Amino acid sequence: MFIIEGQNKLQGTVKVGGSKNAVLPIICASLLTKEKVTLHNVPQISDVQAMLKILESIGVKSTFTDHTITIDASGLNNQKTDDSLVNKMRSSILLFGPILARLGELDMSFPGGCVLGKRSAFAHTYALERLGAEVLSSNPRIHLRTKKLAAATVLMPEMSVTASENAIMMAVLAPGHTELKLVAAEPHVQDLCHFLNSMGAKISGIGTHYLSIEGVTELHGTEHTVTGDYLEAGTFVIAALITGGEVRVEGIPTWQLDSFWQKLDEIGANYQLEENAVIVKPTTTFHAPTPVRTAVYPSFPTDLQAPFSVLLSQCQGETQIFETLFEGRLNYLFELEKMGAKIEMLNPHQANITGPARLRGVPIASIDIRAGAAMVLAGLVAKGTTEISSIKYVDRGYENLEGKLTALGAKIRRVEV
Repeated sequence: MFIIEGQNKLQGTVKVGGSKNAVLPIICASLLTKEKVTLHNVPQISDVQAMLKILESIGVKSTFTDHTITIDASGLNNQKTDDSLVNKMRSSILLFGPILARLGELDMSFPGGCVLGKRSAFAHTYALERLGAEVLSSNPRIHLRTKKLAAATVLMPEMSVTASENAIMMAVLAPGHTELKLVAAEPHVQDLCHFLNSMGAKISGIGTHYLSIEGVTELHGTEHTVTGDYLEAGTFVIAALITGGEVRVEGIPTWQLDSFWQKLDEIGANYQLEENAVIVKPTTTFHAPTPVRTAVYPSFPTDLQAPFSVLLSQCQGETQIFETLFEGRLNYLFELEKMGAKIEMLNPHQANITGPARLRGVPIASIDIRAGAAMVLAGLVAKGTTEISSIKYVDRGYENLEGKLTALGAKIRRVEV
């Protein structure tokens, strides 16, 4: 668990690590070549370690040292994946596209992960079927096969990030011209596309919801630096604001957070943007903004909704949050309410938060990756001692979060239980 002594101003400079949401699909895309791939700026988080263990079970060799991974997928085979890891990790669904494209068949346990409601694989199988895959079974295991990859025009049924990434990874080796329409355009999807192009893929339209792909016969090895984690950056920005400190957050292209900056402007936050950094300065009063509605990029990111709610609890007035993407994503509000936040649950997707609230330290729990970060933020602003259990979720998405916060002046420590 984390033990936090709250109400300490953060001061100094922090550099965010590589993006969790970018590196996982990029690791999977490394399976598309028999040549070695080297990745830099890789966060040392448990999800990365788990993905590498899954790949090891199907013949892939890797080394992970000092934020650099080298991957050799020349020995990729169709042996059974490690179900114990697949069942715990939703990101393992990103193996669908590359294994099908490389080997022509996939048979694995159905991916698991954070409890964020029913997350269907329909968008994945829908897109992959149009690119030549056949679904042989989907319950309780997923069994896919393709005799020949087929270029196609694919209209995605939803702007799912991982379904878009699977379709992209399969399409780059499908002979002919593929049009992917209504694909997700998040910065991590863009980074995957840039990585694939560095391997010899031919993807255009990167950063839009319409990708044009010319299939190639094979991809080669490459070296790539993973983009910075804009979600981690947003978390540190909020930490600085709620503690009244002055912090420079480095390591991300700041354009990736435009919708976040817009909301900070609404609440009257004091900050200064640079190309790859942001300087957060003390703000006297925060004003409640218009409703915070999550949606696909470039709208407000669902993964910053929980951390942002802690900031909303310190704003003057009432704000509604509307989570449009995942069921169960507002469950963390019950933990925040224990600390003294003024929350009115309207339904499983909407809630009102009224501030400013004087949060107090109490025992609380992390229930998913981003909710865990929100609980840490709440502990930073709360009076007294906050104990946060189930921090395994935090470790999945944030490298050494307590160390980085301690370096900025927070009083937070990890305790084994």
